[in-house]
Amino acid sequence: MVFAAAGFSSCLARRLAPIGLAASVAQLVSLGAGGSLAAAGEPAGMAVTVVRSKAACFEDSVKLTGFILAREEALVRPDVDGYHVAKVLVENGDVVTAGQKLADLVKPEWLPQALPATASLTANIGGILVVPRPVPIGMPVSARADPLFRIIRDGEFDLVLDVPQSYLTKIKPAQSVRIETLGAVDIAGTIRNLAPDVDYLSQLGHAVVQITGKPSLRAGSFASAVVETGRSCSTSVPLSAVLFGPQGSVVQVVEDGRVQMRPVRIGLFTGSDIEIRSGLKAGDVVVQRAGAFLRQNDPVRPILVEAQETNR
Repeated sequence: MVFAAAGFSSCLARRLAPIGLAASVAQLVSLGAGGSLAAAGEPAGMAVTVVRSKAACFEDSVKLTGFILAREEALVRPDVDGYHVAKVLVENGDVVTAGQKLADLVKPEWLPQALPATASLTANIGGILVVPRPVPIGMPVSARADPLFRIIRDGEFDLVLDVPQSYLTKIKPAQSVRIETLGAVDIAGTIRNLAPDVDYLSQLGHAVVQITGKPSLRAGSFASAVVETGRSCSTSVPLSAVLFGPQGSVVQVVEDGRVQMRPVRIGLFTGSDIEIRSGLKAGDVVVQRAGAFLRQNDPVRPILVEAQETNR
């Protein structure tokens, strides 16, 4: 019976030996797969995705809306009363020059014979012609009536923006403006001046933007504009790396394999990135998606996003 027991034990050991070897191999493989083994004597923490903070510049801007208006207009009226329109020589939107004939006028029979039989209406400046309403043949004209034509001097336009009172301290003359209109892109301009008053009902002020160049625009059309009010250069991290709480903004920095809760002062936003004005420097390793599951001095296994992208 002693020999039988010994034989059974040796047989059982031979059968269990491969299972123990496989378990040991599996344990080694599982440790090596993470690529970030903990050193001897150090606690192995959870794997977290990290990124390096970087130096970047952020644009501070304000988006406003307004209307396109002619920078300067001239009104065209006849010099005499009582004449009738005989012929209109231009159309709405035509580009005219100073002195160009716009319409022929004819004297009716009831006017004094001493007056000339015909007259003409000419442009007083050069620019884009605006016909406020149709001018029918035979229509009587008067120097005291509404103008028959308007001329936008040199085809130049301004954008008049509505500015909320809270933004008035940010808007200043000479600031750059990017303008967006229907059917037009990449229109540039600069702030020319600010109105000195604020509407007491709407609490809106007004800023006049001088449009650069002579793009194809229409007076009275709606437009939006982005006013660049400043520029700041400091450190940048993903917005997801910042925790916002009652004690302020915090970034989870990884140092020597452990989490350090770093208070920071935030600044401007650009897309998915945020400016860190203090508390962090370029090159620091931070948790890409900060969360409450990590605490001060928690051990972690950092996995750098750049390394993941390089290995793909």
